[in-house]
Amino acid sequence: QVQLVESGGGLVQPGGSLRVSCAASGFTFSLASLTWVRQAHGNELEWVSTINYAGGTDYADSVKGRFTISRDNTKNTVYLQMNNLESEDTALYYCATGERSTWMRGYRGPGTQVTVSS
Repeated sequence: QVQLVESGGGLVQPGGSLRVSCAASGFTFSLASLTWVRQAHGNELEWVSTINYAGGTDYADSVKGRFTISRDNTKNTVYLQMNNLESEDTALYYCATGERSTWMRGYRGPGTQVTVSS
């Protein structure tokens, strides 16, 4: 069965960096588009970034220039490198299968918490 497991979240100061990872199994990873979404407390899920099977990437305006999505097909893992973090980036980060317009109909992991605070 499809499994997505996020890791790497934690507490970081404003301006700091963090990399979260998502290990995937149960599907042909190299052919899949993968997406990161996040949910701040009390808010709806927000699309953050997508990487397609060919390595093409897309970012929400709020994270463009600060976040970088990447994938390692040898490890079935997708990453989200987050730099220059802001308090507004505090959220539960999930990886999901699918693209920007389809992830909500795919699979999603349990999430990893990222807290940006001094």
